[in-house]
Amino acid sequence: MFVSYDRAHDGDLRDRLLAEARDSSLFSVAACSEAAEADEEGEPVRGRIAAADAVIVICGEHTDECPAVSNELRITREEQKPHLLLWGRRASMCKKPAGARVDDSMYGWTPDILRAQLQVLTRTKRDVPEHLRRHPAVPKAGV
Repeated sequence: MFVSYDRAHDGDLRDRLLAEARDSSLFSVAACSEAAEADEEGEPVRGRIAAADAVIVICGEHTDECPAVSNELRITREEQKPHLLLWGRRASMCKKPAGARVDDSMYGWTPDILRAQLQVLTRTKRDVPEHLRRHPAVPKAGV
């Protein structure tokens, strides 16, 4: 997983997710947002996102004001990587990144919800063998 978060406000949330990853067999964190790449469109962040299976975006109170998180989400979409928006703070009004779509759901951060959503993310990554794929029905002539 690549973890995107607001470095100015949510470093504690990143640390919490890293701790959960260490205790989990379900996922590991390969890379996180880095300060040196805050405003870059460059290849280092794109390469790390492209190398990840999916992206977790930790949403805090100021995530909507963080251009780096919006940039990382944009790159995630360009690289066609599945992503998950996590509600980082239970007692606060957490906000989606400015680049999030209306239909991007933000999920509460509990162990059970995180586990279920990560299973969905990793399931969408898998390739389905050709013999198991559904094929669209062919319309009948004259109908």
